Amino acid sequence: MIAYSRGVLDRPRRTQLTWALAFLALLAAVTALVVVDPGWLVDLDGQARPAAAWAADEHWLRTPLEVVERALGTVAMSGYTVLLVLLLLLRRHRRAAILSAGIMVTTSLLDSALKAATDRHRPPWQEHGHFLVSRSFPSGHASASAALGGVAVLLAVMLIRRASVRRLVYAGAVLLVLVACTDRVLLGRHYPSDVVGGTLLGVTVVLVGLTLYNPLPRSHALGAAPLPQAFPTRGRLAVVLNPIKVESVDGFQSIVRQLALESGWQEPAWYYTTVEDPGTGQAEQAAVEGAELVIVCGGDGTVREVCAELAGTGIPVGIVPAGTGNLLARNLDIPLFIRAAIDIALTGQDRAIDMVAVSGDGIEDTHFMVMAGMGFDAAIMEGVNEDIKQKVGWLAYVWSALKALMFPAMRLEVSVDDGPFTTHRARTCVIGNVGSLQGGMVLLPDAAIDDGTIDVVLLYPRKFLSWIPLVLRVMSRRESNAGESVARMSGRKVVVRATSEVPRQLDGDTIGLGKELTMECIHGRLLVRVPR
Repeated sequence: MIAYSRGVLDRPRRTQLTWALAFLALLAAVTALVVVDPGWLVDLDGQARPAAAWAADEHWLRTPLEVVERALGTVAMSGYTVLLVLLLLLRRHRRAAILSAGIMVTTSLLDSALKAATDRHRPPWQEHGHFLVSRSFPSGHASASAALGGVAVLLAVMLIRRASVRRLVYAGAVLLVLVACTDRVLLGRHYPSDVVGGTLLGVTVVLVGLTLYNPLPRSHALGAAPLPQAFPTRGRLAVVLNPIKVESVDGFQSIVRQLALESGWQEPAWYYTTVEDPGTGQAEQAAVEGAELVIVCGGDGTVREVCAELAGTGIPVGIVPAGTGNLLARNLDIPLFIRAAIDIALTGQDRAIDMVAVSGDGIEDTHFMVMAGMGFDAAIMEGVNEDIKQKVGWLAYVWSALKALMFPAMRLEVSVDDGPFTTHRARTCVIGNVGSLQGGMVLLPDAAIDDGTIDVVLLYPRKFLSWIPLVLRVMSRRESNAGESVARMSGRKVVVRATSEVPRQLDGDTIGLGKELTMECIHGRLLVRVPR
């Protein structure tokens, strides 16, 4: 399911500023109360003394409280921040990395400044063996935890596709702050007003940071040279959407419309897939009605149908990956982040790629863009439980693979470029138009999507544990001692025949049992939008 960077990220700047000012006012009010120290606040903060005494008396609780203290301390939080920023940079989310680092550093600096300004002493009921003499307001643990939790929420809204996973992140962020605040009070390190002030400080910095610097990526075209166009145009735009792959059709339409108009395209025309027609008819209608660009949003099956229909028309296809595998998008370096994918579809450059025509027993003539499979590979797809897949995504494939790991060996005959058939034994046969298949595994390292050939790999692990060294050998290209366990070949046309009916799949979709697949590469048949 596609997630949207909506909510707080997409709200008008004035709304974000209003929330930031509201929390800033609350922080200022709590700070003023701490400085004035009215009697009722003294009474309220004094309630922490019995809590600290109770925690100290419960010896079993003391150790976990101290573990939490160290785990959420300055050194640990600095490490978490560095790791998070590096991960975001590796995933090419530069603006999100900058905002995350800025929020955490700013929170730490403001925490120190407020400590110096209020000059509040620590509670006197700390254990003398672990007595802290630094200033008490606000709680650094609470402010850092609130800031990190806020960053986690922003990143979840921005990057995580599944609503169930996002809700877990939200709950985890709240739990993090509650644990940090409770830990400080039970250890006697802070007054309740200290942890309230720290939490308000962290949340305020997050909101102010978001107001000043939006983490959503800017168009990749801004830093690239203009594309040469003989007849510059930004005309009719069509979008083929699989509506069950998005959380909100209205939300998706809003994002596409906004980015399209900003890029100079006309108002998009919308076409929705159905169970009966998963994309072919919609792509044909878009082409007939004069679309100059067709964006397809869906899983690999929807993408395959649209691409097959538009092949040879000269109409470029922009891919917004919304499935579980998203194999074509991954191999074309199209990001899975929805805004970035839409941006590339609208402003990227056109690339001519190959597609593969397929025929076989029991199926109509069709095409695939990424791969076909027979045997174990197809048995994985066949064994995936759709309900589990909806809940846990790609982990459903892992579970299915474990169940099918000892799929029986097949006896196959393979012909390349109309040559003589050769006989092989294999548990799986994968025919790829690209090198990277499920889970990012590079089974065909020499394959390229625009080289005019297709590549074949046959794997024959003889024992259950033989899968591990075999996969490592294939991925590292170390085949000197592979014996009969690995066989590779490539060519423009490939025919694979099995002696008995076996499972088959195209681009991750099962096509039923059969004995034969005939595949022929059609060079440069399709135009797709890729990053510049």
